[in-house]
Amino acid sequence: MSAPHNVPFGEAMKVWARVAALSFGGPAGQIAVMHRIIVEEKKWIGENRFLHALNYCTLLPGPEAQQLAIYIGWLMHKTKGGLVAGSLFVLPGLIAIMALSWIYVLLGQVTIVQGLFFGLKAAVLVIVVEAVLRVGRRALKNNTMRALAGAAFLALFFYNVPFPIIILAAGVIGYAGGRAGVPAFAAGGGHGKVGATQVADADSLLGEETPEHARPNVRWSLAITAIFLALWLVPVAALYVGLGHANVFTQIAIFFSKMAVVTFGGAYAVLAYVAQQAVDTYHWVKPGEMLDGLGMAETTPGPLIMVTQFVGFLGAWRQPGSMPPLLAATLGGLLTTWVTFVPCFLWIFFGAPFVEALRTNKALSAAMGAITAAVVGVILNLAVWFALHVLFTAQRPVHFFGASVDVPVLGSIDVPSLVISLAAAVAIFRFKLGVIPVLLASALTGVVFYLALGIS
Repeated sequence: MSAPHNVPFGEAMKVWARVAALSFGGPAGQIAVMHRIIVEEKKWIGENRFLHALNYCTLLPGPEAQQLAIYIGWLMHKTKGGLVAGSLFVLPGLIAIMALSWIYVLLGQVTIVQGLFFGLKAAVLVIVVEAVLRVGRRALKNNTMRALAGAAFLALFFYNVPFPIIILAAGVIGYAGGRAGVPAFAAGGGHGKVGATQVADADSLLGEETPEHARPNVRWSLAITAIFLALWLVPVAALYVGLGHANVFTQIAIFFSKMAVVTFGGAYAVLAYVAQQAVDTYHWVKPGEMLDGLGMAETTPGPLIMVTQFVGFLGAWRQPGSMPPLLAATLGGLLTTWVTFVPCFLWIFFGAPFVEALRTNKALSAAMGAITAAVVGVILNLAVWFALHVLFTAQRPVHFFGASVDVPVLGSIDVPSLVISLAAAVAIFRFKLGVIPVLLASALTGVVFYLALGIS
């Protein structure tokens, strides 16, 4: 077979642009698209190498699909390949979410726009529930894993335990269980077969050998780490020194930088953390607006975590200081995207050359399995939190056994939202319709409802 560098870089850019344009439907859909194009169609790398890279990316904080693109781009065309693949993967979503954010703040009071997001919110609730079931089927293979998921839900929903602590605790439990050889942790992790067509590594362009540039090189790893740490943290430090800790841009930079370090388990898991902090602590967005942003991310290409750009956009829109609100909002959204995704390049460029050391590490695999189990509880918390704010217009706090939880006021149920959510559930669970058609149909229903009632 040809050497990997014989794939022209210009052709690779076109392929990555195609992957980015088709990357709808969350991580599962994005990974499937990447597998179909990169493994089955182009045969750049084989099945085992693809799964090995994917399993490594799931061990990292951040969106694994984008990190997988960086990894494969780097494997094929060194650092520039990783930069192009990872950047193109994010770019369509960045542009789309920014455009929708402008429409949201400028035309949000227009009946059609209000109806569109009303319908989206009700459908997104069902999609989050579907994510709970999908991840749960893969992760909760035994009672130990189910107990971890239940404990994570209880800790978050009733006691507001910080998300990073839950993830850290699950990882430590899984690692200890794996080291001790506990059978319940032995089956954790792994993605299994991704595509329909199996391509052997030996039959791929890359072959079975590790390219020279992909072998461990401490000097290179330290140099690339220093560069990306500077790109990531120097702007954060400059904002802190120049504007102070209380400034909205400083808060955005610090909060989403912390988020970039603890976003294990995918977008749905971290959104529970982001939603609660952005709504309750920083007051950047309202609960319904968080759902609007997730609806945007679900219906545009790119990582679902791109919803954070919308959060940063609205946060700066509401606290623009001396800037025009729209300029502040745009800068807030771009800043959020920068501190969210720059670390992804750092994790891959630093760690990928040493990835072989992780291949047979059973303790790390067990830690990942435990984290994934806890993530099921985290996503369930997100689903319940969304349901409280989508299906009911009022909640009341209840305190018991040291716990504090909001419960719905039954008389405040939002019947139209309930109807759209039930219809979306039937479409997804009974008729197995795709996410995009269901979201579009729900948005159209919301528009029709608002126009029919003359809501303005």
